[in-house]
Amino acid sequence: MTSLLTEIASDLAFPEGPVMLPDGAIAVVEIARGCVTRIDRNGRKTVIATPGGGPNGAAFGPDGHLYVCNNGGFAWKTVDGRLVPAGQPDDYKGGWIERIDIGTGKVEVLYTSCDGRPLKGPNDLVFDRHGGFYFTDHGKRRPRDVDLGGLYYAKTDGSLIRELVQPMIMPNGVGLSPDEQSVYVAETRTGHLWAFDIAAPGVIHKIPPHENGGRHLAGPAGYTSFDSLAVEADGTVCVASLVLGGINVIGADGTFVEFIAMPDPYCTNICFGGAELKTAYITLSSTGRLVSRPWPRPGHRLNFDPCV
Repeated sequence: MTSLLTEIASDLAFPEGPVMLPDGAIAVVEIARGCVTRIDRNGRKTVIATPGGGPNGAAFGPDGHLYVCNNGGFAWKTVDGRLVPAGQPDDYKGGWIERIDIGTGKVEVLYTSCDGRPLKGPNDLVFDRHGGFYFTDHGKRRPRDVDLGGLYYAKTDGSLIRELVQPMIMPNGVGLSPDEQSVYVAETRTGHLWAFDIAAPGVIHKIPPHENGGRHLAGPAGYTSFDSLAVEADGTVCVASLVLGGINVIGADGTFVEFIAMPDPYCTNICFGGAELKTAYITLSSTGRLVSRPWPRPGHRLNFDPCV
């Protein structure tokens, strides 16, 4: 019910990647402004860093720095008063993984390629308890062709980046099961949610029959697209969805739990915070808003969460 929503901030330029900050504020990326923005409890906004390109998914690493997937930027258009992505921009130069010091705003680029192949549109990431991170590369869309994306694993010191799954069709949200035996990936264009069994940090066990080697957990009910995701304490997966804007709640076994509608067809990201992690923070990107909502179940606490 939209009556449960509290608007925290507005006039954001396609916000995504919400993360809780140590002082209880929230950081979001503003993809269309190429910046990372801090939003305090009263909704006041200040820019943490301006890396340019298209900062997208974000997560804190073991060193206390913010790690960001930078998709290299989008072209933009306005549809019915809503700001939406419109494919690869004319000034696109590739995508990358970056590290940001939230105290100074310093930005360091860690990875621009893997095995000699350039990253196209890194989208979202999640850290495991060992300090490495899984991330998706969504690729880029052009007027007559689109990149096939993939799932990767990397270390924070710049010493290792490994391609785990390729091809995938616009992989977007990524998350870990609480026991870290599975990594979940949501595909945007297909609206499918996949699970991959983890054999060791940064190593997955692939199974047939699909070429990506994953276990298919869920597909779309009607026309929708999947975006980012978050995991609840019991392993339930909460996937933000486009077109049918809202949160799809899906059990770890693929069972549909519920759909929570949102007042924006570009409901893109969800994270958990607050007491017992029972507040959901959600980005409504095409209308430029960050909102919160009481959540019926506790979220899973992320590794290296600064709000412990």
